[in-house]
Amino acid sequence: MWYHKPAVNEELLQSLPNLKVVASAGVGIDHLDMKLLSSYGVKVSSTPFIVSTDTADMGMALLLASSRRLVEGHEMAVSPETEYFPADWLGVEVSGATLGILGMGKIGYKVAKRAKAFEMKILYHNRNQRKKEEECAVGAVYCKKIDDLLQQSDFVLLAVTLTPQTHKLIGKRELELMKPTATLINISRGLVVDQDALVEALQNKVIKAAALDVTYPEPLPRDHPLLKLKNVIITPHIGSATKKTRWVMMEEMTESIEAGLAGLPIPREVL
Repeated sequence: MWYHKPAVNEELLQSLPNLKVVASAGVGIDHLDMKLLSSYGVKVSSTPFIVSTDTADMGMALLLASSRRLVEGHEMAVSPETEYFPADWLGVEVSGATLGILGMGKIGYKVAKRAKAFEMKILYHNRNQRKKEEECAVGAVYCKKIDDLLQQSDFVLLAVTLTPQTHKLIGKRELELMKPTATLINISRGLVVDQDALVEALQNKVIKAAALDVTYPEPLPRDHPLLKLKNVIITPHIGSATKKTRWVMMEEMTESIEAGLAGLPIPREVL
């Protein structure tokens, strides 16, 4: 499966009685009905490890692009109407700013490593607190409550898995807890954010900006209000989209399929 296609539903499963394995590209499996697949005796694999480095890079790229207003700057630089560059066209400093990471798994931790190199202060919230030596390695401080992280962060980066518990994790209340100068960055899943609440928060300057690699749906309808806002950067879900990573993802998917067909243990099986 690439980009959640084909849709693995009951109709498909009934039409493929000999199906043994579904190999899904990427780390998230929120698009799969695991109970349904299990009832048909179909096993599932994903590619959770290879995507973390590139996705962490994407998180930092969005943070930097938003803080320094790179998209707006590019548009200004290439516009045929530009006659001069205004001296008061300013971005936001990254060095010394506070980054709050929601979800300190493989991706979130690699983001923290990169943020440390930019001399950022790092807060994080996770289901489980990291080991002290892991926290010290990146200078991260654990926030038991999400609210504490939201109130203190200049940048809030979402790297959580989409589950019933994280569905619309960031809504109107959470956005209002953030600083009016804060930026929301989402590299997880679109449904982790209440998009209607986000649009309202951006329009009313409840928060400063947003940088999103994921939305719902994907792509957004062409008349969606998020596409009209100057303080938003949206990219087409390309967190893992590098040549090397996509090649390895395909190799891992093929390996899982071959193992499943041979009756062998499936590498990276999702249980």
